[in-house]
Amino acid sequence: MPSPFPGMDPYLEGSLWMSVHTQLAVEIARQLAPRLRPRYLALTMKSPIPARNPIPHVTVEIRDTAHRQLVTAIEVLSPTNKRGDGRQEYLVKRQRILTSDAHLLEIDLLREGRRLPTLEPLPDMDYGVFLSRAEQRPAVGVWPIRLRSPLPQIPVPLLPGDADVLLDLQLAFTQVYDLIGYDLAVDYSGPPEVPLAPEDAAWAAQLLENRRVGAGSS
Repeated sequence: MPSPFPGMDPYLEGSLWMSVHTQLAVEIARQLAPRLRPRYLALTMKSPIPARNPIPHVTVEIRDTAHRQLVTAIEVLSPTNKRGDGRQEYLVKRQRILTSDAHLLEIDLLREGRRLPTLEPLPDMDYGVFLSRAEQRPAVGVWPIRLRSPLPQIPVPLLPGDADVLLDLQLAFTQVYDLIGYDLAVDYSGPPEVPLAPEDAAWAAQLLENRRVGAGSS
């Protein structure tokens, strides 16, 4: 059964997130790989795990097949990237990429924690995608995402002379939700682990009620 929400499912932002994080990174690589052949590879790589931060983090790395050069890093952020020691560790890794020749695409589907630092103030948003093209730094492209909206299609830059490829983030999320069967793992009978604002909670409750009514009549 598909998610009852049109975009990101806020019920996945708690204890299930690391599973979602891993599966979404794998699905992003799977979606992009056939569009990148034969010049590029899309590989999922597990980051080193510091002793004080035992949560693995998976990155999608786009590398050219000729030299295995890192062309674009795609990061699906985790809670540890946005708070505490994990945030500082991630910012160090982020800075290393930002001072290289690689592009950086960051996908933040978490409402909690501190947003990534940007030169310009961020618009009001529940989630966001951030694209730092190597040739346009320090400028960063921002795709603000609201809870009630579908996830966007995002351009993924490659080496100079090659056109961007599109990442359909909503398709990737929907595929993961359906294939893994997160509808069986989520308890939709109560509020999500990460609380919603009152108006969003009422909206979510109505969606869930519509789903229950629809399931009962089918």
